[in-house]
Amino acid sequence: MSAAVLRTRRFGLGGTYYGVAVGLFVVLLVISAVCGPHLFTLDGAAGAIIVVVPLVLAAMALTPIALVGRGSVDLAIGPLIGFLNVTLVQVLIANDVTSPVAVIAWVIAVGVAYQLLQGAIIVFVRVAPIIVTLSGYLVLSGVNLVIMPKPSGSVPDWMSDWGSGTTVFTPVLLVLVIGLVAWLLFTRTAFYQHLRLTGADERMAYASGVQTNLVRLGAHAIGGFFAGLAALAYTGLISSGDPTQGSNYTLSAITALVLGGTSIGGGRGGIIGSAVGALDMYLITYVLSTFNFGIVSGFVTQLAFGTVLVVALLSNIFLTGGKATAR
Repeated sequence: MSAAVLRTRRFGLGGTYYGVAVGLFVVLLVISAVCGPHLFTLDGAAGAIIVVVPLVLAAMALTPIALVGRGSVDLAIGPLIGFLNVTLVQVLIANDVTSPVAVIAWVIAVGVAYQLLQGAIIVFVRVAPIIVTLSGYLVLSGVNLVIMPKPSGSVPDWMSDWGSGTTVFTPVLLVLVIGLVAWLLFTRTAFYQHLRLTGADERMAYASGVQTNLVRLGAHAIGGFFAGLAALAYTGLISSGDPTQGSNYTLSAITALVLGGTSIGGGRGGIIGSAVGALDMYLITYVLSTFNFGIVSGFVTQLAFGTVLVVALLSNIFLTGGKATAR
């Protein structure tokens, strides 16, 4: 086995499985350069960063949960981001709790706590992940509207210019860098190896002494951490609270996850693939925005996302010979 392959598996980069996402990324960049060259200006790049970072972090939040196997894809990731956003604005900021430490601690702690609750139901009550996460999607969507019936509120002064898009090097980009560094540090731990082994072959992992239930809970906790970062970037982007827009991240994040080569069967994939998949999703939206589809523009975007999801699934199955687990 080559040193390059060993490195990609060690750091959770996804190996060759994100080749489809990288190829699509190059094609979309070329099309963007022809149809919408504004993206390659300073203002265009700055605007793209603040828009795409929440989606990248949302896809990263799905990655450890998917890697651990059993078809664990969190359908509630979008409403969870919205829940963290509205509670941050309506509970903390509305009560003059605006310090950076309190705000960051809130979104991460609540994100981790929710994912641990969701993971505990899946692991110990033994309810199918799709049922639990779909229920979470519906419950959180309703709770968000109860907490904040309509978009309102504001962010602390130190977050007020996060969504301005005037410079490439924004705090939103720093949040993404922190997430990437945290993931790379995590992949150097034994727990990460246990997570991948559990996703690849749970029986073998259990026979090897791995506490598979604790590993599954840990995967959800890590997903909650990245969901908190995604909510922080999302709040900085819109500079207010919004009970509905966060739900839109679910389909895009899942499509980015699959497009990036992560198997929903577990054991194969990585954070870089998910990130590149998220960039592809943004570029698809950007390219489509350069065409005039009139009143059907939203439907065209959804059609494109659905088509990309199906093609990504088929391409990854073909490239891996139908194998869903890591080797």
